[in-house]
Amino acid sequence: MSLVSMPFVGTGADTALHVVAGTMLVILIAAVAVGFWKLHELPVHKAKETDHQQIALISVLTWIGFVWHYVWVLAVIIAFVDVGSALRRIRDIWREPSKQENDHA
Repeated sequence: MSLVSMPFVGTGADTALHVVAGTMLVILIAAVAVGFWKLHELPVHKAKETDHQQIALISVLTWIGFVWHYVWVLAVIIAFVDVGSALRRIRDIWREPSKQENDHA
């Protein structure tokens, strides 16, 4: 055996190792695809869980997000942020009397 020879080349072990490597490659690609799909469907599942009013919009944005990824980010924001309560909170903060107004009154 020389320093340049490769172990297992031309043997049954070589074929078995290629089969194992090919199988692992297919499993890895499938796992990455399933993980990507589950991550991509996260806004839709969140919208269904919270019974969101804009579930159709979130679903469409999720599908468009496969092509344009920034649209998927918009779907995540819409699904996770309750816009109605956020706007009411901003309105309440805006209408809240300032400290200076309370001091003069």
